[in-house]
Amino acid sequence: MVFILKQFKQLLLTGILLFCIAPAIFAQVKSHQVIRKKSGALKPVAKPAYISPQLKNFLHAADAANVSFTAPKGFKEIKAPDNEDLFFDYAMEVPGKEFEIWFQVKSQKENYASYLKSLGNKNTRQANPDSLYIDMGRASAMAFTGEDDFFTRSIPPKYLERYNADAGKTYLLNLQNLAVTKHYKYALLITLQKDHIGTILAVCLANERGPEFFKNIDKASSCIKFKP
Repeated sequence: MVFILKQFKQLLLTGILLFCIAPAIFAQVKSHQVIRKKSGALKPVAKPAYISPQLKNFLHAADAANVSFTAPKGFKEIKAPDNEDLFFDYAMEVPGKEFEIWFQVKSQKENYASYLKSLGNKNTRQANPDSLYIDMGRASAMAFTGEDDFFTRSIPPKYLERYNADAGKTYLLNLQNLAVTKHYKYALLITLQKDHIGTILAVCLANERGPEFFKNIDKASSCIKFKP
């Protein structure tokens, strides 16, 4: 049992390292350009990249939360789950690998402004939204597992810096056998908090949690982070 627990902790630490280790450096989509031929005619060089309605809405929500996102190579957009128990803004898969990543971003700017206004009145005082990432992570973990007992740990400061985040947690989950999760068995759930600004929640789903699982996490190459 002790050996299994040590293996379990090592897998989670490996997941954190792989998810955090690669910098989110991707080329931005170039704007539409034209080249004038000798004859004087204009010829388009490249067509603007197509942005799906789901991605457009996600990028809008991400911008409101001061979050940058660039889809990593090798991933394909899929429909994100949207029901009363599990709601996510965007989702991707690695085709043929039984691996998906779902994202949820929330701006906390208005909540923090309301919190500051409530400080002077004990009857209307609100909770500090800078701690909401804890409640969001636990609520999501419970929705995925149906339990309130899961392996979790705080993300070390040196890894938070790579996301420009102030706090964060990871949860390694054994999933319920549900249609909404496509009957995946395991998940690594990650929460990131930027004080006064916003929250990022990402969940990686798979049927195996060995090296291949964390290899696919690595392919995401830190595609999402808070802006400086």
